[in-house]
Amino acid sequence: MKSVYPYLLIFTLLFFIGIHSLSAQQPIRVAAASDLKFALDDIIEVYTKDTGKEVVPIYGSSGKLYEQLSNKAPFHLYMSADVEYPKLLIEKGLTGSELYIYGEGRLVLWSRKFDCDASTLEGLSRLNLKKIAIANPNHAPYGKRAKESLEFYQLYDAIRSKIVLGENISQTAQFLSTGAADVGIIALSLALAPTMKKYGKGYYLLPAKSHNPLLQGAIITDFGKGNPNAALFFDFLKSPTAGEIFKTYGFVQEVE
Repeated sequence: MKSVYPYLLIFTLLFFIGIHSLSAQQPIRVAAASDLKFALDDIIEVYTKDTGKEVVPIYGSSGKLYEQLSNKAPFHLYMSADVEYPKLLIEKGLTGSELYIYGEGRLVLWSRKFDCDASTLEGLSRLNLKKIAIANPNHAPYGKRAKESLEFYQLYDAIRSKIVLGENISQTAQFLSTGAADVGIIALSLALAPTMKKYGKGYYLLPAKSHNPLLQGAIITDFGKGNPNAALFFDFLKSPTAGEIFKTYGFVQEVE
């Protein structure tokens, strides 16, 4: 009687080749900070056009996405608005690459009701405002920095009762674009997006001295480790093409 071992070996080999092939065909899932919504959508559009490979972004607050990744959520890449979160994943051994800092985010004062280009943050106390929107500082980096700016100008306690919190910076921008809040502090990248620019309103760029830097970083996750398509897209994020798109949306380049 012939041994079935060679056939089992061949079957097992073909099985794993099939699994690997199937995995390589699946889209790359990117857990991305909400401030990247428009910049990353543009980057993905160019990447897909050039390579034919599918990338699916899932946007949310960096802190909430970090919590999911800490519990081994199936994302191939993580793009955070605060490099501290991916650094924590590195410490936990849940990453598959070195950290890449793709830019520094900036904060702006924006309103659909007021012209903010001639305003200052200190001027908030002189306006007749009912609602002031910022992202939740407990898990959204832009919310944390917004709170720091308000505290820097000794405004936070004075306007605290008027503050409404967005779950993330995209929801905060939505409060403003719909008029649900009178004024708010959002990411420059969102203020430069078509959905906000169409209102023809200016913005006030918050002085960098008023808050800690918003260094933003990308990393391949433990789930994405060894996936060639994840590595390919990660490399594309470092390309001059992606860099120009980041610049278009106000991300400061050449940061340490």
